[in-house]
Amino acid sequence: MSAVSHEPHSMGDVLGELDELAANHDEVRVADVLDDFGARSFGPFIMIPAVLEITPVGGIPGVPTVLALFIALIAVQLLIGRDHVWMPQFVQRRAVGSKKLHKAVGKLKGMADFLDRHSKGRLEGLTKGTAIKLVAAVIIALCCTVPPLEFLPFASTIPMLAIAVLGLALTVRDGALLLGSLLFAGLATALGLVTYFGSSGEGSAIPFL
Repeated sequence: MSAVSHEPHSMGDVLGELDELAANHDEVRVADVLDDFGARSFGPFIMIPAVLEITPVGGIPGVPTVLALFIALIAVQLLIGRDHVWMPQFVQRRAVGSKKLHKAVGKLKGMADFLDRHSKGRLEGLTKGTAIKLVAAVIIALCCTVPPLEFLPFASTIPMLAIAVLGLALTVRDGALLLGSLLFAGLATALGLVTYFGSSGEGSAIPFL
């Protein structure tokens, strides 16, 4: 598996690359995306599955949890300081039909334009070093809230939206956006927990904790 010399630096870049892959293949494998973005592109590999969960794909039972596990795998690597993305072969072989991917990209372009207009690469120093480990830990914590929230219609979109913005902040190296997304992540976690416990008649605990 070879890495290309460029990395995406905006959400528009990420969606554009995905759209191009969809145009050139009948189906797009995870390995194709890894080759295209480069093995050091942690940000896009955190952002892409989170953004996909926000689309109608996230309404398919089991998909939010699978996407959360995928994101957590990437975040753990970021937390322990790996300098490139590693994925097992069975994950790399996973694929999505090009027509479905193209349709999903089209639905997200408006949001991408909005987010790119408000991310300027500010306070870039906050997207390096120790701060990255904090972001990774927050992402893992958000991923842990997804499985129980999946029992409620589209409730898992709350933490996934926070993860998507964190992934964008890493991609565009915008420290100011990163700080704002960390605050949003805290609010999203609180809202997700309130949503979950509020839906339980007995206030039962999160199943896997």
